[in-house]
Amino acid sequence: MIKTVPNNDAIAAVAALIKEGHHVVLPVKGNSMLPFIIGGRESVELIPPPRAQVGDVILAWVDGTHYVVHRVISITADGDITLMGDGNIRGFEHCRQEDIVGKAIHVIGADGKKRPLPNDSSRWRLWNRLRPVRRWILGVYRRVCL
Repeated sequence: MIKTVPNNDAIAAVAALIKEGHHVVLPVKGNSMLPFIIGGRESVELIPPPRAQVGDVILAWVDGTHYVVHRVISITADGDITLMGDGNIRGFEHCRQEDIVGKAIHVIGADGKKRPLPNDSSRWRLWNRLRPVRRWILGVYRRVCL
């Protein structure tokens, strides 16, 4: 028997485990983190969050409404954290340090193999600079690679 649980309830349980110090593997839905995380195929390994840094992929409660696994784009002096999915061409979310549930350290593919997330790598920095043309790159990627 399969039981369906609302995302917010499931992630609240995940948050409790992470708060206790456990590493948790969470399947990712959606395409907002393409090309680094493929929703529906891959999962992320989450650890208790240290202080957020630009480039970190985190699970956070955003805008007081829902959870997302997105990348930290900027942190202001007053502590406002701006997030954006790698596969998004526009749109930002905002949270604070206390809203962060966990930090993603690995992507786990369908084959069970772990690979590190590019947090401050040259690949991610290049991808971030390509934001104005992401729409076309992602369109080709979705048609060819997915």
